[in-house]
Amino acid sequence: MGNAKSLSSQNMGSKFLPEEQAEVDRVFGVLSSNKGGSAARTFSLEALKARATAWWGIWGLQSSSVCPQQSHVKEALPPVMVTRLYNGMWRVKATHKAQEGSRNVSREQFTVFLFHLLKGSFEEKGHMVMKMIVTAEGPVKARDVQKFTEELVTSVVHVLTHRHELRGWTGRKSTVSPTSVQAMAAQLLSEMKFQGKYGHKFRGPQCLDQVCDQTVIEDWVFHVPHVGLFLSVVIHRGLRLLNSSLDLSTLVPERHVDQGQPFESILDVLPVIYLNSHLAVEQQHRWRLLFSTQLHGQSFSQLCSHITHQGPCLVVLEDRDGYVFGGFASRDNKCFLFSITPSMATYMYTGYNDHFMYLNHGQQTMPNGLGMGGQHNYFGLWVDADFGKGHSKAKPTCTTYNSPQLSAQEDFQFDKMEVWGLGDLSETCLVKNKKSILDSDPAAQSLLEISGRTRHSEGLREVPEDND
Repeated sequence: MGNAKSLSSQNMGSKFLPEEQAEVDRVFGVLSSNKGGSAARTFSLEALKARATAWWGIWGLQSSSVCPQQSHVKEALPPVMVTRLYNGMWRVKATHKAQEGSRNVSREQFTVFLFHLLKGSFEEKGHMVMKMIVTAEGPVKARDVQKFTEELVTSVVHVLTHRHELRGWTGRKSTVSPTSVQAMAAQLLSEMKFQGKYGHKFRGPQCLDQVCDQTVIEDWVFHVPHVGLFLSVVIHRGLRLLNSSLDLSTLVPERHVDQGQPFESILDVLPVIYLNSHLAVEQQHRWRLLFSTQLHGQSFSQLCSHITHQGPCLVVLEDRDGYVFGGFASRDNKCFLFSITPSMATYMYTGYNDHFMYLNHGQQTMPNGLGMGGQHNYFGLWVDADFGKGHSKAKPTCTTYNSPQLSAQEDFQFDKMEVWGLGDLSETCLVKNKKSILDSDPAAQSLLEISGRTRHSEGLREVPEDND
């Protein structure tokens, strides 16, 4: 595997659309006009760092004079990521080498690097990623890939923040914590598969000295689309290059909060990006806040009244030990449970049973609360009607979702909970359902999905008005 074959800039240019190649050429022209470049039209690392200001003038403003925004754009990418991009370009094997001993980047190297990284096959992308990771000290190890991945995740948040493209996810102390960056990086690395007799996957610190050759990196890029997507964000938004080619609407959903007061979510933008990637396309562009203990108080009745007839939703909790977890509630087997802190993971439907979800409020013949997976008194996730209490039981895993214990303690307490409606509210959800026999007959209401006595999950049903 791996495409090490050198290609001329003319041939590579033909693979870009004409208007794309023209933009690439314009940016190269700006970079190589700097005094750090040679007469053979190349540019240096210093030029790549310095010319971020010039891109603002070309792609954003009329830069007849220096303005305050220019220094802001100059910081659009962390210096360490600019250096990695430059090293990736410089290490491309060109048909026409730059001046002997020069570490400058030629037009061909610039074009090949960008094309492979943005529009190439997974082998070509993997080849460029390896060039960004490789060090002079010896073979690439998992710890080198880990460092690169953490820097990549940090750079994505950094550039989206500087470009004001967080789409409302700017609460939570306005910055993303190192813990969140490490959790996202660890999740991306978890799909890395090492070569050898058993072909085992990355499982934490004990794997950091494993050697990662070109095949390992290419396989990783293939199985983890977020690596290529995050690099696209860095190029398109960080360098303001081919900017219109990247649509962020399915990467970062718009955050809609109706309350006219400040709201700080349990989630920062990284877990939002992670969870959003597991949703259907029609659900990815907008998240609507339906309920929050911060805004609506510690009330199970309030929770039920705000989340019914709102379509698919995400339930998020933070227990008193700082663990963050929850579930995606739909009407079918697309439901899942998830963990955000201390680690990011999703747990999908196993097919073992169809105990997707349960909601009961206001009658005593069955437990009152909200549950997902498992069975009565042994849910994968349970929020009790005695609000602020719950449990997550799994010995060893939840039968419905194959999830482990999500909370720090099996029986947990919480103060923070929020529920997000996903996508646009459908017309059918806007029409209030009439009362059914389930509302008028408590005995019938007890025959809910989680007991296994009916064929299909009833989902999150609306609480009858006389029980509010």
